[in-house]
Amino acid sequence: MEVLDAIRQRHSYRGKYKKIPVPKDDLRKIMQAGLDAPSGCNKQTTSLIAVDDPGILAKFYELMEMPASKAAPAAVCVLTQRINAYRDKCFSVQDYSAAIQNMLLAIVSMGYQSCWYEGHITDDDRICDKMAKILNVPDGYDLVCFLPVGIAQDNPSGPVKKAFEERAWFNSFAGNQ
Repeated sequence: MEVLDAIRQRHSYRGKYKKIPVPKDDLRKIMQAGLDAPSGCNKQTTSLIAVDDPGILAKFYELMEMPASKAAPAAVCVLTQRINAYRDKCFSVQDYSAAIQNMLLAIVSMGYQSCWYEGHITDDDRICDKMAKILNVPDGYDLVCFLPVGIAQDNPSGPVKKAFEERAWFNSFAGNQ
């Protein structure tokens, strides 16, 4: 699949997944795509944990209050460390966001679907901390995102996007050229 095709086809998938395991080699490729993302001052603040153990995944989906029918057979958990790149500037959010986008594109290009779960798990109830404990994540790392990975059972369809001209211009805002 061409990169631009993957970008156009990528969207959040919240449907049911087929109960087909995701091979570890595919999970490795997805994670490598994340690790290959740019990182502010090359501090490499993003770390990843692939989860394909059904018992661990069941605990996660229970914490997330996700119906079993929508549970993917694998996931990638995204961790970050707050490391200053220079002076008092930290780019960990940008680092893990770039890693997540790379992984989402890899996921789609490999025939899988996913959804970027961040706000849902980092909200006031701190599901992310419970997930991190299950994964034995050490202090100094924050679990910030959960990416389910699997083959869509339903036909994936994306949202309607605004027209290019409503959000992008040349040389001046709102096309005032």
